[in-house]
Amino acid sequence: MGMKIALVGYGKMGKAIERIALSRGHEIVLRISSQNRQLLFSETIKEADVVIEMTNPEAAFDNVKACLDAGVSVVCGSTGWNNEVPAAKQLAEEKGVAFLQTSNFSIGVNVFFSINEVLADIMNKYPEYEVSMEEVHHIHKKDKPSGTAITLAERIIAHLDRKKRWEESQPGAAEVLSIHPVREDEAPGTHSVKYSSAIDDIELIHTAHNRDGFAQGAVVAAEFIAGKKGVYTMRDVLGL
Repeated sequence: MGMKIALVGYGKMGKAIERIALSRGHEIVLRISSQNRQLLFSETIKEADVVIEMTNPEAAFDNVKACLDAGVSVVCGSTGWNNEVPAAKQLAEEKGVAFLQTSNFSIGVNVFFSINEVLADIMNKYPEYEVSMEEVHHIHKKDKPSGTAITLAERIIAHLDRKKRWEESQPGAAEVLSIHPVREDEAPGTHSVKYSSAIDDIELIHTAHNRDGFAQGAVVAAEFIAGKKGVYTMRDVLGL
């Protein structure tokens, strides 16, 4: 049975989500952009079964909070607001609704996350390999490094004893995982993790061809949390 979805953020990504949601039998009951953002704070938002929030780091927490306060479950793909995510999770628990926030909805990227952890665990035994990362996105992306890159880095650090923190930099201190962000043209997103030694390189790369992977994953996540309570991740959605 189709859901009633509210879209908070109606740019290129929001329109891609709309197209895929409609193709899967769902109804878009509200499309919120900067021009009609006041609807977030009205009774209208309560018409939705689930909100899909995809805006920017500055607006994300206020948007999510307004929806959760209204008793509506939220899936959020905005990145760059990590410090406030725990408060949103706590609010969802208090309000008895569902909340899912991810740096990337793409099914392929979430498989990539899992492979990245397996490789880091293996490479923990081989200190002769230096690890570094690069991420490439379109010039309109506001946060740098990307949320996806930060997720990849955090999961590497959790499994690789020789790395203690990440930095947006060129390779420096031995305990630092370097992330090199690139902004060019309209690139949807490429993330690479590279282990280099004097003998060889091992490289993992995920390249998005368009926005459809993100949009499809967002709709699948909304389908998963509809009618549920609590905090979820894409691992829950995909069974990874």
